[in-house]
Amino acid sequence: MKFVTKEDIGAPIDAVFSKVSDFHAFERSAIRRGAEVTRRDSPPVNGEGAAWDVRFDMRGKRRDIGLEVTEFDGPERMQLKLRSEGVKGHVLVDLVALSRSRTRIRIETEIKPKTLSARLLIQSLRLARGTIEKRLAERMAEFAAALEKPPSSPG
Repeated sequence: MKFVTKEDIGAPIDAVFSKVSDFHAFERSAIRRGAEVTRRDSPPVNGEGAAWDVRFDMRGKRRDIGLEVTEFDGPERMQLKLRSEGVKGHVLVDLVALSRSRTRIRIETEIKPKTLSARLLIQSLRLARGTIEKRLAERMAEFAAALEKPPSSPG
């Protein structure tokens, strides 16, 4: 199953890639949403080889997912491999500079079941596809708006 979302952001490609690759911010965000996040790479790297174990509840069951950055080609591309007991997949982040101050971000997430129970989970996600795509689009718009907002001046 594949989800694709894209958004045009009024910010330079370097600023967008910097925000997309701010792994510490994403860790904090996941923790605020109730996930347990453990960094597997030691010392932590901000690029290829960065890895996490993430635990969260979804559809009434505890899920354990491993994430690893397998490609880090800034400021245009980043890919993460994801794995769990019954699912494997990837997340691909592509950035294209539309101008010096405008960037298009495209995020593709693909997951494939490896077990029968994972097939059932994927099937339930297919049934909720419209809701999931709407939520992804909303999160992407929030991300874009946060990047476009000028930094507040001190004092």
